[in-house]
Amino acid sequence: MIIKPKVRGFICTTAHPEGCKALVKEQIDYVKAHKSAANGPKKVLVIGSSMGYGLASRITAAYSFGAATIGVIFDKPASGNRTASSGWYNTAAFEQLAAEDGLYAKSINGDAYSQEIKDKTIELIKADLGKVDCVVYSLAAPRRTAPDGTMYTSVLKTVGESYTNKTIDLRNRTVSDITVEPATEDEINATIKVMGGEDWKLWIEALKAADAIEDDAVTMAYSYIGPAITHPMYADGSIGKAKDDLFATAKQMTSDGTIKAYISVNKALVTQSSAAIPIVPLYIGILFKVMKEQGCHEGCIEQMCRLFNEKLYGGNVETDDENRIRMDDLEMQDHIQAEVNKLWDKINTDNIAECADLDGYFEDFYKLFGFGADGIDYEADTDADVKIPSITE
Repeated sequence: MIIKPKVRGFICTTAHPEGCKALVKEQIDYVKAHKSAANGPKKVLVIGSSMGYGLASRITAAYSFGAATIGVIFDKPASGNRTASSGWYNTAAFEQLAAEDGLYAKSINGDAYSQEIKDKTIELIKADLGKVDCVVYSLAAPRRTAPDGTMYTSVLKTVGESYTNKTIDLRNRTVSDITVEPATEDEINATIKVMGGEDWKLWIEALKAADAIEDDAVTMAYSYIGPAITHPMYADGSIGKAKDDLFATAKQMTSDGTIKAYISVNKALVTQSSAAIPIVPLYIGILFKVMKEQGCHEGCIEQMCRLFNEKLYGGNVETDDENRIRMDDLEMQDHIQAEVNKLWDKINTDNIAECADLDGYFEDFYKLFGFGADGIDYEADTDADVKIPSITE
């Protein structure tokens, strides 16, 4: 079939297998060119490994340190006239390319929140790797079914008071004000249940109980803080409360034993999740413009390569006073934020092209789904039915 992007709301409902493969290879080539000489992880589990920071973490572990990797994904294969999800194509490409380079890579497809997938993953670890020495927890989901069967749904709202600020209609490229209403206590608690640390801890406890994780293993989850502009919607909002719980869980897991648990505070990037948060996409468009002009812009693979090679396994782990790894260090530089604030104050629909890099934003958005890769003929007939080598559907 001829595969074109079809956008609905904040997601693209199609994905391009050859484009996804080319973009995965591009990330692999970047890590090969920045391979670390440090002693890093050798057996890595990435929970949420098919896109974004999770995929970049898996690629970095494999190609910087030669690690065997197991990835947990929740993606759909192609069916009829429907393409597979981009995460499916990314995983298929990674497994194929890793095998060609002599690296172990297998994946488990299913709901990572479920006990069934935890059990299947542990069974694979025990059979093939024995124990893992690094666990990356990189889940971003709108809902979760807890062990007691209760389903929780997260919300992107403020806490305490409503908040009004600028936002962007990405489809029409127009700037307007938006008021976001506060979450109820039930909505806040549900968001914590979905995006907080409970499931991360359940994974680590399950791995420990099965003797499938090394005593001195490292585990990490990802978060974001951002500037004051976004705080009511993120750091101080319902999602921020969930991230606070994630951070508290990291502290608890570290204090409970020899496993070291970290939160990596990453840079603002275009993801399916961030596209849905009011105010944040406009901030990202401005940030991209400023950081590209200053020569310090990074995408997922640059962030994760620097995280693993320099901050986590480069010697002593680099953390702030709260024991968080700050991968947002370049974004939060005073001169970067001063310029962002200056553009934020003046931006409107008429000068949006002058104040924000929306072309760069959309380029990154479409690349999430395999579109816009160099060297791919998007007019060519393409087989959408791609298999993941380690998964039998």
